[in-house]
Amino acid sequence: QVPLVESGGGLVQAGGSLRLSCAASGRTFSSYGMGWFRQAPGKEREFVAAIRWSVGSTYYADSVKGRFTISGDGPRNAVYLQMNLLQPVDTAVYYCAADLGATSIREFPADYDQWGQGTQVTVVS
Repeated sequence: QVPLVESGGGLVQAGGSLRLSCAASGRTFSSYGMGWFRQAPGKEREFVAAIRWSVGSTYYADSVKGRFTISGDGPRNAVYLQMNLLQPVDTAVYYCAADLGATSIREFPADYDQWGQGTQVTVVS
């Protein structure tokens, strides 16, 4: 088990920025795959970004590429999602997840073993 706690969500105007944080307790997750997902009302949970910083790999959904940046801090056991140029379509609950058996970056929710409770991001025009 790798308890995950997200923070940093909130209300922002279109074009603004937010930085989400995900903190893990217990074992270091620098060897895991870590991902961010989001779920808007009435929609399925969708992949946003993932990182395996032990091998220096990141991967993004096309919808956020160039606007969002995922990064990790091994000593702090934390992963971040910097979100710039936010748009109303980015409104969702954002979840941090750990892929404990990752050998490559994966983008399907079913591949992830541990989930945080989620943090709400609301973008208004």
